[in-house]
Amino acid sequence: MVNEDELKLWKDAGHVARRTLENIKGEIKPGVSWHEVIEKAERYIIRHGGKPAFPATIAVNDVAAHFTTDHNENALFGWEENMIFEKGQLVKLDVGVQIQGRIGDNALTLEVGNGGNHTEQIRAAKESRDSAIEQMVPGNSWHNVGAAAEQPVIDAGFTSIRNLCGHKLEVGALHAGVSVPSFRCGKDHIGFQGKVELGGIYAVEPFNTTGSSGLIENIQPSNSSNIYRVTGDLDIRKALAKKKLKPLGAQLARNLETRYSNLPFAERWAFPILEKPFPEANEESRQSKWNALVKKLISIRFLETYHALRCTDGGLIGQFEHTVYVTDGGPEILTVE
Repeated sequence: MVNEDELKLWKDAGHVARRTLENIKGEIKPGVSWHEVIEKAERYIIRHGGKPAFPATIAVNDVAAHFTTDHNENALFGWEENMIFEKGQLVKLDVGVQIQGRIGDNALTLEVGNGGNHTEQIRAAKESRDSAIEQMVPGNSWHNVGAAAEQPVIDAGFTSIRNLCGHKLEVGALHAGVSVPSFRCGKDHIGFQGKVELGGIYAVEPFNTTGSSGLIENIQPSNSSNIYRVTGDLDIRKALAKKKLKPLGAQLARNLETRYSNLPFAERWAFPILEKPFPEANEESRQSKWNALVKKLISIRFLETYHALRCTDGGLIGQFEHTVYVTDGGPEILTVE
């Protein structure tokens, strides 16, 4: 179990995460840019005593997750419209907060303009999350959690996404090795063996779709999300000694590791680190240097990157998420105001 001092930090992170969602969702309206909402969310987190546990992300219509803007506000690959909210779009906003490594992770779905076009899907997504949380009791099998998550989706006539899951949280770790199913996976599914752990902290985030495949796919290229993470698998000093990195590359790698540890970070957060070593470089030159640095750091497995994700058959995606602490008395939701 988490002691009282630790639990307070987890709760504080959850409170800030929830307040961020509730205060920023009103900014998602016709004519506002995705970038503006993302930056407002991250500024809100910092103003209220937290740090982003990952970049705030926006996912519109059939896009499911893992997109944040880059420093140039380039469009998501394959997105043929402006990154400006339009009436009737189905939008997911996902924000995470960390306070001394303790993480609150939550998300919601809304319709731009509240026109009533997606009411049933939004309701089903929320009920799916809440039904799964009810099953987050110590010793319950994971397949029971998944079945509970899927039932409201089926009842409402939608399809659960089967290849996106919730996840366990630990100090400084957003994905700590245990996955939370969001569909009727069955007791023999190899990916969801074991039981809900007393004292565990989990992000519960079922996704549903208007499509029939129940699957999401990667949006190319591999860094389409504009999100990166230091893997922790490479010692910079050893890489320098073995000439896998040049001194400047090693220094830039250290800066990334110091700033972000093993939590995901945005390209637009990190890009300015090139200003100091290359003060005279223009935008084109800095972009080239950034691309070369990232390519090198990925090749030696210092960095990993993320694809943005979308529904394979173009179905619209809905999602809600809470962070939950499992107590003797059952689940305690940490992402509350």
